[in-house]
Amino acid sequence: MSNRNNTPTEQEWRQKLSKEEYRVCREKGTEAPYSGKLLHNRASGEYLCTCCQSVLFKSDNKYDSGCGWPSFDAPISNEAIRYIEDNSFGMKRVEIRCAECDSHLGHVFTDGPETTGERYCVNSVSLKFNNTGNDKD
Repeated sequence: MSNRNNTPTEQEWRQKLSKEEYRVCREKGTEAPYSGKLLHNRASGEYLCTCCQSVLFKSDNKYDSGCGWPSFDAPISNEAIRYIEDNSFGMKRVEIRCAECDSHLGHVFTDGPETTGERYCVNSVSLKFNNTGNDKD
């Protein structure tokens, strides 16, 4: 049963998500570079959290960074993302999570395009895509 604030329990997350979704979103895993289904997606629309369906990014902010994961220069809003210092693996990084359900998304780096200077490097498995029907050229 869900806890008091209606957040699914770990057992409920395991039932709701695929093994890979659970590994990445709930256990802070990383999908293999260049393997994600949304890496080369150029359609217009919104990118939603796999776990709770909150809107996190817009296609207008997606760009090809060459890093092997979908990259965005900004989230839909600052309130959509939680930022957490991550010093794992001997690196100093900033982990990004869905502010609504605490799902692990990836990391944000300061080597992005001039527009914002930020690169939100996100696992495809952490996202669902909602196509608005106005595909990019």
